[in-house]
Amino acid sequence: MLLDQLPTGQRAEIAAIDWSVLPSDEGKRLRALGVDEGASVSIRHRGIFFGRDPIALSIGRMTVAIRRAHARAITLREPKFGAEAAE
Repeated sequence: MLLDQLPTGQRAEIAAIDWSVLPSDEGKRLRALGVDEGASVSIRHRGIFFGRDPIALSIGRMTVAIRRAHARAITLREPKFGAEAAE
């Protein structure tokens, strides 16, 4: 599932990011904000404009606004809980 398809409030883990589709300066900014593989994220809310931009992304204790185009470059997996996380 891509990040822009994640239902609001549901938590997921970033599995991969296609950095090649993002301008390098924007990729650096996202990494500096903690948007990288393995990070746990959820969508707090979506914008009201056409295309529902921007997306308010909760990552750690921060809320970061990202463009929908950036969210389409991020692939998710469901987070591991309990004993599965220790493996």
